[in-house]
Amino acid sequence: MSYPIQDLQDKIAKAAVLVEALPYLQRFRGQTFVIKMGGSAMEDEELVRSVMRDVVTLEICGINPVVVHGGGKAITAAMARSGLRAEFIDGQRVTDEASIHLVEKTLNEEINPGLAAMIREMGGRSVGIRGQEVFSAVRAPGRDAAGREIDLGYVGRVSDVRAAVVREACREELVPVVSPLAADASGGIVPYNVNADIAASALARELRAAKLVYLSDVLGVMRDARDPSTLIPSLTPQEVDALIGEGVIHGGMIPKVRSSIEALHAGVGKVHMIDGRIPHSVLLEVFTDRGIGTELVSRRA
Repeated sequence: MSYPIQDLQDKIAKAAVLVEALPYLQRFRGQTFVIKMGGSAMEDEELVRSVMRDVVTLEICGINPVVVHGGGKAITAAMARSGLRAEFIDGQRVTDEASIHLVEKTLNEEINPGLAAMIREMGGRSVGIRGQEVFSAVRAPGRDAAGREIDLGYVGRVSDVRAAVVREACREELVPVVSPLAADASGGIVPYNVNADIAASALARELRAAKLVYLSDVLGVMRDARDPSTLIPSLTPQEVDALIGEGVIHGGMIPKVRSSIEALHAGVGKVHMIDGRIPHSVLLEVFTDRGIGTELVSRRA
């Protein structure tokens, strides 16, 4: 039996993809990946479904994916519908008592169960976990452009991670989906809103994850944010410090890379920053030789 040449070449190409992925599948079987999902990728349902397919694929391959999600734009939209005005100071969201309850409802009752249900619809097994069951936090003041301390309300800094519920879910072969909220470490009943990047990093450190993957709406770290060809494929902590000093890494990327470095120092294997708008970006980054984003490593191999 003979195949048309193009058909045969397509089949060979598909087999080559599996062969390229094989050593990564062998290396990471039984290990944990923490995947933080945020940015524009969360505003497009088809992109969300693409990421959740990647998550289900990881679980089927014997890897333990743990999803930590954001929800900034959904929160802003929910506030607008409720007549609440989103307030920002130098790009930092202010969360008053009225807002935090809406934040909690949006994250814990809408986004979180929606992502868990999507995984189940695709044949995976998943459980939604309220962030308050995992994280404790203390109030985290912000800083204005002049460096002065400002009150951001119910915005917290993670002070403790209780990962037992996440580990138990992984043992039961369930994909944990965790919201970025935290219980008040001082015993108050109002939760804190936590930066999802920071929450994901704290959980990855506690789990000693093999990988921490940040999905956002940028390719990774670029020398020129307007030129995708300047993407930097790999960075060490020392190189990150130098790029911050040069101003190449700036603004909201600074806390992301600093939390990444903390994760590396705490035993996380690698940190990946990739564009969640690219279909199947997680699989392309972790199961191919070149990847598609920026990886942070403790040191060069």
